[in-house]
Amino acid sequence: MTDINKLRNKIDEITIEMIKLLKTRTDIVKEIGEIKKNIGKCVTDEERECTLRKNVLHLCRELDFDKSIASKFLNFLLNESTKVQSNNKHTHLSVFLEAKTLEAKGAKIIHMEVGEPDFSPPLIVKEGLKEVFDKGFLKYGQTKGIPQFREKLAKYISDNFNSDTTTENVIINPGARFSVFSAITTLLDPGDEMITIEPGWPAYKDCALNAGIKTRTIKTKLEENWEPSIEQIENSISSNTKMLVLNYPNNPTGKILPETIQDKIMELVIENNMYILSDEIYSQYAFKNWKSVLSYNYEKSIVTQSFSKSHAMTGFRIGYAIAQSEIIEKMARLQALCLTNVSEPMQYVAMKALEADTTNNVKTIQRRLESLAKYGRELKLDFLIPDGAMYIFVKLDHEGVDGTQLAKDLLGRGLAVAPGEGFGDYRNFIRLSACQDEKTLKEGMNILSSVLRGEK
Repeated sequence: MTDINKLRNKIDEITIEMIKLLKTRTDIVKEIGEIKKNIGKCVTDEERECTLRKNVLHLCRELDFDKSIASKFLNFLLNESTKVQSNNKHTHLSVFLEAKTLEAKGAKIIHMEVGEPDFSPPLIVKEGLKEVFDKGFLKYGQTKGIPQFREKLAKYISDNFNSDTTTENVIINPGARFSVFSAITTLLDPGDEMITIEPGWPAYKDCALNAGIKTRTIKTKLEENWEPSIEQIENSISSNTKMLVLNYPNNPTGKILPETIQDKIMELVIENNMYILSDEIYSQYAFKNWKSVLSYNYEKSIVTQSFSKSHAMTGFRIGYAIAQSEIIEKMARLQALCLTNVSEPMQYVAMKALEADTTNNVKTIQRRLESLAKYGRELKLDFLIPDGAMYIFVKLDHEGVDGTQLAKDLLGRGLAVAPGEGFGDYRNFIRLSACQDEKTLKEGMNILSSVLRGEK
């Protein structure tokens, strides 16, 4: 017993010493964070992390220590650094909330920061709202969703996405954001790694960070048409890599991957037995050839979709995920724990919305994107003409112009835009949304022009 107590005391001493070192490390992380903030540097430094990871693995070999345990511990430390340094990052949501505060005080704001269509949902949605009381969809329901709705969605998916989808492959979620959250949280464990391609919607990394999962980022460039390098993805895969996230048509760039690149990515995913999470929320707004991940028939695929963009139903909070039944069961258990089931009245209304013809929505957004691109070219802004989605992602070549500071200046002039740093290491970019009518978009671009020219 004495020997056990001695060993336990030694463990306690080491643990206390580790906490002291963690405190010292965190203090240094805060200092570095302030320096990065002042010079406009991205929180995550993939190159340094890669070097540190190699050193840790080399040390494991020298010590004959389990590299999986060491890698997970390293990922914990790196995630904590990210949390400490990410407190003041500006995103489209932070700008949106600030804009709403200004509007409450009487200011007029042009909203080009969020992807929220200004047009109304289909008229059948209004009829559905009237019907829902009499139809009796007012109670607790099945966690995965109303069976009739899931059945209709399965047929819709099979018909439109080259996929043999059944009711058991579908779960209704309160928005696609929750679909993403539940997929990441239920399929990955703390210390696991996930690959994302940037620029990208920040929720992927935020969900991973919240769950203790380390994100490895593939950075793409405007000069390279926002196309990821297969070699870069291959080099980011480790024994702890469990998932890769795709989002095409992409938010914020509007990029659609060439099919050859997507095929090679899927080959890598399958070869390494990873999950593939494909956020296809903008698939209806694809203006060139686009291929759903469902068409690969890979058993570890999870596709997320929503009624928010396609049917202009952002406030209804109806999204859904498509995956193998085993994956759906895991997601359903988390959903039952968090919220029992998605609101039945909203599900019924979304089920009715499936019957609507939304081709005019697509034409409207495409026309507005063309107008936005035209105004952008007139201002000599640098961007890639989008293949789909609802945005253009603009590089600011004007000397000394910073996207985050520009977003603040524009908000003071009545225009809300999304700063590029919300989508990754793109502080010299802004995202412009084409969700307003052409007259309003032109008014917004005039404000942008005057601020870039330094007019008061």
